[in-house]
Amino acid sequence: QVQLVESGGGLVQPGGSLRLSCAASGVDFNMYAMAWYRQAPGKERELVASINNDGSTNYAGFAKGRFSISRVNAKNTVYLQMNSLKPEDTAVYYCGAHHLLAESFNYWGQGTQVTVSS
Repeated sequence: QVQLVESGGGLVQPGGSLRLSCAASGVDFNMYAMAWYRQAPGKERELVASINNDGSTNYAGFAKGRFSISRVNAKNTVYLQMNSLKPEDTAVYYCGAHHLLAESFNYWGQGTQVTVSS
């Protein structure tokens, strides 16, 4: 059974930093691209960043220069380092796993709340 568990969310002041973690189990981690998404109340889910199994990354425009995604395959873990946080970054952040060869193999964590407020 595949399970993704996010952690690291919380309350932070504008300009602060958080590091999110996503630990995967029950999955051949090397066969999955990993990604972070976020969803604010009343908004659609949006991609924040993704990382392929070769380490290549992609970022949403709002994340470039502020956020950094990384993965440690030996630990089946993906991270999202978030710096210079803004109130508009407030959302539930979700970890996603996407099989590189089978588009139907997609898994999601339950999310972790990030609140940026003074």
